[in-house]
Amino acid sequence: MTTPVTIIGAGLGGLTLARVLHVHGIRATVYEADPAPDSRRQGGLLDIHPHNGQAALEAAGLIEEFQKLILPGREAYRVMDRAGKVLLDLPDTGTGERPEVPRGELRQLLLDSLPAGTVRWGHKVTAVQALGDGRHRVDFADRTPVVADLLVGADGAWSRVRPVLSKATPEYFGVYSVETFLFDAEALHPASAEAVGAGSLFALAPGKGLLAHREGGGTVHTYAQLKKPRDWFDDVDTTDAAALAARVAKEFDGWAPALRALVADSSTPPVLRPVFTLPAGHRWERVPGVTLLGDAAHLRPPNGEGANLAMQDGAALGRALAVHPGDAEAALAAHEHAMSARAAAVESDDDGFYTIMIDDHAPHSLLALMTGAEPHV
Repeated sequence: MTTPVTIIGAGLGGLTLARVLHVHGIRATVYEADPAPDSRRQGGLLDIHPHNGQAALEAAGLIEEFQKLILPGREAYRVMDRAGKVLLDLPDTGTGERPEVPRGELRQLLLDSLPAGTVRWGHKVTAVQALGDGRHRVDFADRTPVVADLLVGADGAWSRVRPVLSKATPEYFGVYSVETFLFDAEALHPASAEAVGAGSLFALAPGKGLLAHREGGGTVHTYAQLKKPRDWFDDVDTTDAAALAARVAKEFDGWAPALRALVADSSTPPVLRPVFTLPAGHRWERVPGVTLLGDAAHLRPPNGEGANLAMQDGAALGRALAVHPGDAEAALAAHEHAMSARAAAVESDDDGFYTIMIDDHAPHSLLALMTGAEPHV
């Protein structure tokens, strides 16, 4: 295949695609809005699953390098109530199949595996226009437009490529996620570090919860989950870190001090992330010369599969283009058919973990899900 591939978005899905294409000798250019690879935090830990995320890294020829990123002991899970009572404590036995790795380090591994100049930083897409014959013009803010013969939207929830294919737009899921960090937690926040334990903590109550995990270097990374209407923050200046932190911390008044401190004593300004989702079963009619992958195609509430699916999408599309030389349309059609089936399987198998965590019976409903016991409320 000689047609170069234009990829929008340097997330895990887009970079996996670029890497697999490189392995097969196919040229690709990735355009990313971020001005540099280290211009913002890349999220926390990811559990990478054998059948999709790890398989994608195998296809990319990076599985051995990936294994060096694994943080041992992180497959431990603890459930607490708001008073700090431990309701379930599952240690990491070393037999788990979903190792935890830092998202940023995994992304850097993919970046380092690509030829210099593959990723063009500081290219924020403003519009995509179909030109006919499968070609598309991509406009950027303050950059020269490019014309793509084969365009892939790997640009996430608010994809600028998706409108070429679909009228669907993400809808608010009813939950805010607020991201906080405690640095050097063992020394500066020992009670909170002890509460989180060696791996992940779920401290839950009806309508709200704290999801925290132990990263490397003594960092505790927390996502406060709050079931709230979309306009809940309209009266708060979200650029005012102190006001935002106070609003979030107030939601956890009366919780055990070690738990409340996970948000109230954050080492960084809290980051507000309303949770959005595309309609279940999102599909589109085939459009020549363009396709989507990852959250741009099948955004769902956090379920542990998003990054894994995006990487699997990228690897599968790369292989499809490699095995259909000279027939990109056949490759794109095969990719979309297989991707839709994978996304549908995840949707049908979704046990509602994210919703159950903070439903009206939390934390007992999550305990029942994790142990197979009857819920006790």
